[in-house]
Amino acid sequence: MRRLTALFAGLLLTVNAFALSLSDLSQQDASGGLKDALSQGAKIAVQQLGKPGGFSDDPEVRIGLPGNLGKVARTMKMMGMGAQVEQLELTMNKAAEAAVPEAQALLLDAVKKMTISDAKGILSGPPDAATQYLNRTSREQIRARFLPIVKQATDKVGLAQQYNAFAGTAASFGVVDAKSANLEGYVAEQALDGLFEVIANQEASIRENPAGAATSLAKKVFGVL
Repeated sequence: MRRLTALFAGLLLTVNAFALSLSDLSQQDASGGLKDALSQGAKIAVQQLGKPGGFSDDPEVRIGLPGNLGKVARTMKMMGMGAQVEQLELTMNKAAEAAVPEAQALLLDAVKKMTISDAKGILSGPPDAATQYLNRTSREQIRARFLPIVKQATDKVGLAQQYNAFAGTAASFGVVDAKSANLEGYVAEQALDGLFEVIANQEASIRENPAGAATSLAKKVFGVL
């Protein structure tokens, strides 16, 4: 009887240990699969936006003049006076395209630093929870990288100084918001918005179609979801 009791106790301990390892593996799988998918989305977004025409040829992320300045610009184009506006907008979009590749290393670093607790929250969160995580953890660092690149690109065009003078005056009258009064700051912010919009689209695509994930682990995790 004692032998049977001891045997049963030993088997129970073995089962418990096995169950714990399965639980740990499940958490690791969830975290690993999510990291794979996020890395995939970040790389695709950077490749898509960081090439010639990445911003300017995509109406979803194309950068135009802000607020009421944009309305004035559209009117000027309709009246055949939009050459300067078009040159400025082309410069803004090219500056964003030049800056975006700087984001990849920071995005991938944010993915690596993700904890199992972060992964649980993301997988049980809203459809763009992973994008929100990247935005929250890397946006400020990416902006710091973007600003000097955007400034270098826009400084080559005399219109950048004209924009800052004009938009600064417009901001004082409430025609545009204060953060849009500086060209490089405005372009950097718009580039960030476009980047995270494309990442969100990639996240939604993987959630809807797990078979499109790049790794088997990501397919497994999002397939369960």
